[in-house]
Amino acid sequence: MADEEKKTKAPAKKAAPKKAASAEKKTPAKKPAAAKKTAPKTAAKKATGKTVTVTQIGSPIGRKAYQRATLIGLGLNKMHRTRTLEDTPSVRGMINKVSHLVKVEDAA
Repeated sequence: MADEEKKTKAPAKKAAPKKAASAEKKTPAKKPAAAKKTAPKTAAKKATGKTVTVTQIGSPIGRKAYQRATLIGLGLNKMHRTRTLEDTPSVRGMINKVSHLVKVEDAA
């Protein structure tokens, strides 16, 4: 009887978690290094000579995150800062997003 009690009271061994065998054995085959084709470096967009002066007149406090990020993208992050930027469609789009926070003056 003593042997039977020992068998029933002995804690059962837990099985170790199975590892994914396929992940251990198989490694992705490395592709041979091919010569990278790079485009010749050319000058970025040529300046057209047109510029726009932007001054921050509104505070970004309490504004949405995209408006704060747009002001930083324009180089404005404090009140009454002024930046002269190239007049491009992307800059004009950024100005339109925060037009209530900036004053715009066309320069040359």
